[in-house]
Amino acid sequence: MNFMGLVNALPGAVAQGMIWGIMAIGVFITFKVLDLADLTVDGSMVTGMATCAMMMAAGYNVWISMICAFIAGLLAGLITGIFHTFMGIPAILAGILTQLILWSVNLKIMGKANQALPARTFPVLITQLRKYEALIYLAIICVVLIIALYWFFGTKFGSSVRATGCNSTMARAQGINTDFRIVFGLMLSNGIVAFSGALLAQYSGKADINDGRGAIVIGLAAVIIGEAFISKLPSNFIVHLLAVIVGGIVYYIVYQTVIFLGLDADLLKMLSALVVAIFLAVPYLKKKYFTRTKVLNKEAK
Repeated sequence: MNFMGLVNALPGAVAQGMIWGIMAIGVFITFKVLDLADLTVDGSMVTGMATCAMMMAAGYNVWISMICAFIAGLLAGLITGIFHTFMGIPAILAGILTQLILWSVNLKIMGKANQALPARTFPVLITQLRKYEALIYLAIICVVLIIALYWFFGTKFGSSVRATGCNSTMARAQGINTDFRIVFGLMLSNGIVAFSGALLAQYSGKADINDGRGAIVIGLAAVIIGEAFISKLPSNFIVHLLAVIVGGIVYYIVYQTVIFLGLDADLLKMLSALVVAIFLAVPYLKKKYFTRTKVLNKEAK
């Protein structure tokens, strides 16, 4: 293994990890805050990429393009929310249906399977050609996003969204319109996911219809890895958000390391799924076996 090659690749891995960490914050909102399994992510990620790429190709400013990508993500989340709350479709199936719809929508947006967005032609915000500059911009975006979400979920409305995820029955008993909160949460989640897609399109220099495949797995990996890092720390919402970003970075560093170790590229998706499965199983196994062992030891004494 070329060790120096791995070291030189680390800035790029960290940058991609931060982009996917932003996406994972969207997954965190549905998976941890709303307690829903939303599979819209694989589609809304590409929707953000396609919207940003096509608007920049049409001559629009990069910030306007990213805002429009965010709005497109909001609309994707709205569709899932309507399917789930107003039509009574289970959340996981609602996300799959929206994902299928977005496949066709994304093709229509781009008019083809992919759209090039080269940094030498378009005034992109971040690019892999300038990795250290990209790291600075991404760090600023991550900090601003975390502060904004921390503020929002501390407001009365944001707290009601969190209450809906914790106990929807109790929330309804308190007069909270839980269906509206769920729809809003799904919209916010997919808006953030699409925004990260806009960043990824700029960084990679393209938008491709297949780029979102497995996004939910990477998002879950970042969330679970981040949770493992803060298991011994005081529970605080801002700490959880920071941990998700760290989880995304750790995931991509591991990903990059595995590539340099020479693992067959065809097995990378399987590795991602196994990593998520292991981290998801750790809390259960710890509770089932280690807690039981402690109880037995205490009884023996």
